[in-house]
Amino acid sequence: MRTVFRFLVAVTATVGIDNFSDAENIDLSTVPARNAVQLTIYNSEDITLVRETRVVTFKKGSNPLQFSWANTLIDPSSVELRFLTSADKLEVADTTFPHDKPQMLYWNVRSEMEGEATIQITYFTSGITWSSDYVVIADKDEARLDIDGFVRVTNNSGEEYENAQIRLVVGTINLVEKIAQLAKVPVGEVKDMDGAKLGLMRREVLAESIDRSASGGAANAACMPAAAEKAIVKEGLSEYFIYSIEGTETIPNGWSKRMRSFAGKGVPMKVEYRYRPKEYGDQLVRLYLMTNNEESKLGTTPLPDGMVRLFRSNGRGGLSYLTQQVTKYVPIGDKIELNLGADPNVVFELKKVRMSREKLWMQLHGKNTFQEVGVDTTETEQNSTVVGWDDRWEYQQQIRNYTAMPIDLEVRRSFDGDTVFRSRLEPTQFDYQTVQFTTQVPAGEKKELAYEVVQHQGRNAKQTHVTIEAADVKSPR
Repeated sequence: MRTVFRFLVAVTATVGIDNFSDAENIDLSTVPARNAVQLTIYNSEDITLVRETRVVTFKKGSNPLQFSWANTLIDPSSVELRFLTSADKLEVADTTFPHDKPQMLYWNVRSEMEGEATIQITYFTSGITWSSDYVVIADKDEARLDIDGFVRVTNNSGEEYENAQIRLVVGTINLVEKIAQLAKVPVGEVKDMDGAKLGLMRREVLAESIDRSASGGAANAACMPAAAEKAIVKEGLSEYFIYSIEGTETIPNGWSKRMRSFAGKGVPMKVEYRYRPKEYGDQLVRLYLMTNNEESKLGTTPLPDGMVRLFRSNGRGGLSYLTQQVTKYVPIGDKIELNLGADPNVVFELKKVRMSREKLWMQLHGKNTFQEVGVDTTETEQNSTVVGWDDRWEYQQQIRNYTAMPIDLEVRRSFDGDTVFRSRLEPTQFDYQTVQFTTQVPAGEKKELAYEVVQHQGRNAKQTHVTIEAADVKSPR
């Protein structure tokens, strides 16, 4: 289905060209072809801003223009007409929605000139979505990789778009916050606004936000206003980026098209092994780490969330498939982490060597008196309750590296309650409940990491926090 745009011409001089109810007395001339069309697709709201330009020949006086959106998802209340050339000699006198043609409107354009002018029609439509995916190929030594980014645009809007410039909104525009600012009401009252008013403001906010990345005005009468240089937009709770796909694409209704969005060659990366039970479960996982910045030959844009397919060169002209996973939105400067799962060539074992309970405290029955166990009194033994103690665990971690390369290892563990962590592993505090330490295991060797954990219970617990202490010996007994 194509949206219909017509330039209407009176058959005789006696026909009132402003009288759209006499549509049977008005012929339709050849449809002016689109000079350019631009789609700005915002997935989060299932909404796309469409801008299309056409060259129309006007006569002096009234010139009726017809626009139809039958069998499409175009929002008719969002359709607008602008003049990119001769704007001082052209004016929309009125807009009419005929009752007998509910999916059509007429613009009555008054012209002070005879000749061609470029017009721009903008509107919002639904049913156009995009998704991203990446093909990542690591070199044989796992030191660098190539990333090819792709975007797939799917058009189920009912309208066909030929030779369209594609722009993608990456990130989030906080509509509620911006609507509240526009309406001058508290954020909590936005949901109670009238539906029609809310819809109007929603479109206005989206159009204004999307326009922030486009140069305004009629910079070129024959084509769409060009996209400005890529830039992050941060405003209040919003952080978004509008990314333009190079060139133009034809996207028929009911079809999808996959387009290349960027290519990163020779991106430096690091291989790291991690033990983080809260994030990856009770296993040691291998990761590829890189950074979305210019030093890594990336960093010109944020990377949208999408599917990553990861391969590794085998050094003989072939590829080994490693994994696929969904990656989240990556702002400029953030790390990209690709989880390859457990490595069968690296064995990780965590053993609980010993557990003991010590520093018991008793409360005498009927008395507000506390006494540490070990004091030799019959009264303490027979008429008391344990109200505090320390649980002490000794752990031994063993890592065996059967690969041909040394590996970097990071261990991050979280503990509840009032805990003391003792070791000679030079641990650091990741947060108030989490301890982190790193080490390297040479190729073909093994390493043993020992530490002890003391948790204060009952009366002995004073806070919810992990305290790091240096161990007196190389490893627990």
